[in-house]
Amino acid sequence: MTKMTVSRETISWRWVTDRGIRLATGKATLPVYHMLMEAGLPGVVELVPADGSLLVVLKPGTQAPPRLLDILNSQSFDMTPARPGREHEIGVVFDGLDLPDVADKLKLSQLGLIEGLCEIRFVVNFLGFQPGFAYLEGLPEGWHMPRLETPRKSVPAGSVALGGTYCGIYPAQGPGGWRLIGRTDARLFNPVATPPALFQPGDSVRLVAA
Repeated sequence: MTKMTVSRETISWRWVTDRGIRLATGKATLPVYHMLMEAGLPGVVELVPADGSLLVVLKPGTQAPPRLLDILNSQSFDMTPARPGREHEIGVVFDGLDLPDVADKLKLSQLGLIEGLCEIRFVVNFLGFQPGFAYLEGLPEGWHMPRLETPRKSVPAGSVALGGTYCGIYPAQGPGGWRLIGRTDARLFNPVATPPALFQPGDSVRLVAA
């Protein structure tokens, strides 16, 4: 597997609380996340990837482990992903309210849009917004969709949508400004499961027309 090295000029870090360290990772968030996950650092209770950054959360009353500081202060990071993420196939009924408009914006037929989306291998970049809501990266640059000027007050659970550079699936009903392209019956968040979120950072997701 190809190794990727990112210089210290690319990744910087700073304390954000007495137990939180924020890393500015840019497009290297997932490799850094996997590297730190596999390092098994004592005192680190959570790693929270976000859009271009990663939060390292320490156990209350614990100082940053020396190994973590050595990694953060090194001149380069060997960021070969230690393990591949899980692969998911999600059945989708492509009948979203915004599907015709999205296809029109991309100058595609609705069938062409659906076929294109089903060919993409999306990668879970990070989770947020709702419990279990994954930001799925992989849209071609020309397919990036502006969010609605006025968000909807209620989007049904299971809605598949495009927003900015991402595709996403709403685990629960709630407000949202992304463009709805379809729906799925897949359960994305189960509070009694381990882990509770179906998708985890680094997993791959393929949409399958149901």
